[in-house]
Amino acid sequence: MPTPVRLLPLLLLLCACGPTRETAVVERAPQDPQGHLNRAQRGLPVVRLWLGATELEAEVAISAREIATGMMHRTEMGENEAMLFVFAKPHRTSFYMRNTLIPLSCAYIDSKGTILEIHDMEPLDETPIVASSDRIRYVLEVNRGWFTRHGIGRGTVVATEGGTLQESFFGR
Repeated sequence: MPTPVRLLPLLLLLCACGPTRETAVVERAPQDPQGHLNRAQRGLPVVRLWLGATELEAEVAISAREIATGMMHRTEMGENEAMLFVFAKPHRTSFYMRNTLIPLSCAYIDSKGTILEIHDMEPLDETPIVASSDRIRYVLEVNRGWFTRHGIGRGTVVATEGGTLQESFFGR
């Protein structure tokens, strides 16, 4: 089980990548001279999430490049694995599936960790799925249908072993 010390690198990274236009709008990927967006990203920090009694291991994408790359070019993801996107401030986000080969579902989550919306996404579909709310602070991507299979819906609160998402990523 990760300790708060394991979350320290996440917090330091978060502080280093203050709010930018790129973190506010996923469609606008940062410049990529080394071609990082052309391959699957690996080695992201992992955090254990709880959605009620259900547990997930989620990679955490915080920087503009990590958020823009997301799940691109991956060919598999375990049943209880996920990716959590953390934004510097609440906003109206939109996600799409450019270069994403795995069918996914995403939850748009507010600052309190409450799931506000859940959407199914089709592989390689570049049609943006725009949030209905301008209060989105986190997005959680899982295998398509995971939320339904586990009885997770709107109103479910997402937490970490360190407490709320707010406490875990932005301090108490």
